[in-house]
Amino acid sequence: MRILLIRFSSIGDIVLTTPVLRCIAEQKGAEVFYLTKAAFADIPAAHPLVSRVFALGSPGKAPHFPEKIHFSNSLAELVGAVKSLKLDAVVDLHNNLRSHIFRRKIGVPAYGFNKLNWEKWLLVQFGINLLPPKHIVDRYLEAAAPLGVQPDARGLDFPIPPVITEAMPELLYNEFGLSPEQRFGTFVLGATHFTKRLPADKWIELSSKISLPIVMIGGPAEHATAEAIRASNPSKLMNACGKWNLFQSAAAVQRSEWVVTHDTGLMHIAAALVKPIFSIWGNTLPEFGMYPYFPKGMNRNTSFEVKGLSCRPCSKIGFDHCPKGHFKCMNQQSMDLIAGQLPK
Repeated sequence: MRILLIRFSSIGDIVLTTPVLRCIAEQKGAEVFYLTKAAFADIPAAHPLVSRVFALGSPGKAPHFPEKIHFSNSLAELVGAVKSLKLDAVVDLHNNLRSHIFRRKIGVPAYGFNKLNWEKWLLVQFGINLLPPKHIVDRYLEAAAPLGVQPDARGLDFPIPPVITEAMPELLYNEFGLSPEQRFGTFVLGATHFTKRLPADKWIELSSKISLPIVMIGGPAEHATAEAIRASNPSKLMNACGKWNLFQSAAAVQRSEWVVTHDTGLMHIAAALVKPIFSIWGNTLPEFGMYPYFPKGMNRNTSFEVKGLSCRPCSKIGFDHCPKGHFKCMNQQSMDLIAGQLPK
């Protein structure tokens, strides 16, 4: 069998599809291909069970796995390249207009998942929760069930290239003076939307209650915020935002004692690496089904939410400002409560 998975974006959503590709490959002996956007192509390409990645767009930087990735700015060209594979089926885990067009042009049996947009709209607009108590990974797996695959209860995958894992101790030492045996925690500052992000003064307050050194991780957009936080205690706080690529950030998470994070892609990577996670939720809710996903019988996540706010959730995704202006979902988070839950 030859099966194509579709998930165009983003980091966390792609990581959440890894149980599907693993179950298809291992249980059916299928060759798995993946269609995504160019910016995220390295994530499925790193997985040893993915034969080839078809990436829409041009690589913004040199990919780690160029031999496994077919880049193209033309959806029509990608259709032609994929059709030449003579696929047996498509599993569409994005389920939008673009993926539907692609599925139709490929012309093989296709299976999609229910995004539950109506149920999410009811929860956001009226506070009516008709969402099933089910993680999105399990809904992804249901989409692949017609192929005869079953959940394997093994959690998520995020393979890190060995060269990056091996280099991380030296990088941590050269960048921050952390020796290989030194314990540290990780703050994940990034999130696409403002309403998912804890304000800088809250991070400063939290860090003041922690004795371990802390490595702050994020993209270039978080660098200035991390610098402001670091200024409160330069000997304890280390700013890696914008310095490291995704795999390097993941390798640092892998070496850390615990991760404090927003609802963002690195939260799901931390879950794939089976790290203790302390997740802080702003405008979004774990009930949307995107909380950290661990192997069956394991839960290493502790969620922190400001309960009882009539304005929450204000969106299923997020905004660039608080619609109400008060941002209570983050400003009222208790740093004493979070610090008290962290391993000493």
